[in-house]
Amino acid sequence: MEKIISYPISVVYYLCFGLSLVIFHPIQWICFNVFGYQAHKVSVDYLNLFLVRCTNILGTTYSFKNKESIPENVPVIFVANHQSLFDIIGIIWYLRKHHAKFVSKKELGKGIPSVSYNLRHGGSVLIDRKDPKQAIPVIKGLSEYIEKHKRSAVIFPEGTRSKTGKPKEFAQSGLKILCKYAPSAVVVPITINNSWKMVKFGAFPMGLGTKMEFIIHDAIPVKEYPFEELIQKTESAVVNSLKY
Repeated sequence: MEKIISYPISVVYYLCFGLSLVIFHPIQWICFNVFGYQAHKVSVDYLNLFLVRCTNILGTTYSFKNKESIPENVPVIFVANHQSLFDIIGIIWYLRKHHAKFVSKKELGKGIPSVSYNLRHGGSVLIDRKDPKQAIPVIKGLSEYIEKHKRSAVIFPEGTRSKTGKPKEFAQSGLKILCKYAPSAVVVPITINNSWKMVKFGAFPMGLGTKMEFIIHDAIPVKEYPFEELIQKTESAVVNSLKY
């Protein structure tokens, strides 16, 4: 029954979602090229607010727990499980004061209004999953960027989205580079629950009434732990709070 009801609602959702991307693309361009980084960031923040509101059409709600525990004025490396693109929308808007930058696959860097432009110009980095050697200097550059500007990087070490909510094994290489070249950073694990339910029927129709939950765990200072212990503590924090 939910699937049947969702068809017309999903049409409205996609119209609003697509319209938001198209409208904010020139807004981003003007903000970036005329007013600079801060104006561009604000335009991206409000784009993602609009995208969050689009998902409200589907009955989606967002809950962030322990957001106030995230340290300020230090580089932050957010490490989260990955279930859908709505993970990203939620993080950009609700954690906007931390200037989150993403490690994304290069395919997203072109062809998507607003999204591709932000990935190319907003401080995030694009990697070629088929060429691990290419990713090393790119992620190193992101590490140095957050270290210098005291901003944040978001990495999904599972690599690909979980379609059922069940976590995949964490890859270590990307996080290891981030930690190595941002030594004053803290790692903040995030557990994301129920995001996969948004796309449980596939891209169309959408899932209805999803209660998305983001659990922010205690920060782990990079310089206080050997990397092997840090990754173990991070993965345990994320996985132990998963509901699937």
